[in-house]
Amino acid sequence: MSAAFRRNATITRLLQSHHHPITDPTRAPILLRTQTQHSKAYFRVPDFIRRSTREYEHSSSSLFSSRFSSSSSSSKIGLVGWYLGSIKSRPVLTKSITSSLIYIAADLSSQTIALSSSGSYDFLRTLRMAGYGMVILGPTLHFWFNFMSKLFPKRDLFSTLKKMVMGQALYGPAMTVVFFSVNAFLQGENITEIVARLKRDLLPTMINGVMYWPICDFITFRFIPVQLQPLVSNSFSYLWTVYMTYMASLEKATTSPSRLTQ
Repeated sequence: MSAAFRRNATITRLLQSHHHPITDPTRAPILLRTQTQHSKAYFRVPDFIRRSTREYEHSSSSLFSSRFSSSSSSSKIGLVGWYLGSIKSRPVLTKSITSSLIYIAADLSSQTIALSSSGSYDFLRTLRMAGYGMVILGPTLHFWFNFMSKLFPKRDLFSTLKKMVMGQALYGPAMTVVFFSVNAFLQGENITEIVARLKRDLLPTMINGVMYWPICDFITFRFIPVQLQPLVSNSFSYLWTVYMTYMASLEKATTSPSRLTQ
């Protein structure tokens, strides 16, 4: 009997010394929390992986936003920036190509307006207009506007009016004569026929030019920087060129004495 009692007491002491969670209910919550933390730590992503992931996501978002903003800004100013750079590096060539393109567009528009349903485009005429804009008008516009800016460097009202007067009195009439003469020559007209054409078409063209160009010149000389003045002038000249190409495409002027004396 005593041996059995001693065995039961020994078993009880052993159980109490190991603090089994079942026999020590006060420590059960602590053990449960410890086991939960260990299980969480077992499945936890290491800190350096989390930091690397956050840094990658941040750098990726920053790179995407910077590329997006740069692409959107470049799409807005890409063409303008390219044109300004071309004007600075190759001014005469850039302005000549611009004039040629505008003359091509204006001549095609002029032919479209006058084209009948059964007619076809005269691409040789368009080629003549492109050559005139490239070889003659573009370079002369460059040097004319640069000359005006040196002669009258200010852009106040009085200087603008002086530039307008010189443009209407010198540059406009001279370029109109050159345009009609060169175009007629390229069409195979002789000197007599060219003179007859000038007598017929020059004065009406100049009168119409006085009604159109002063307001265009005022805007160009008053508000536009000199390096962009040929571009703006060419833009204004689109409608004018439609009219000019129409006038240049008219039939030969008669060289009979009755016609020349009118």
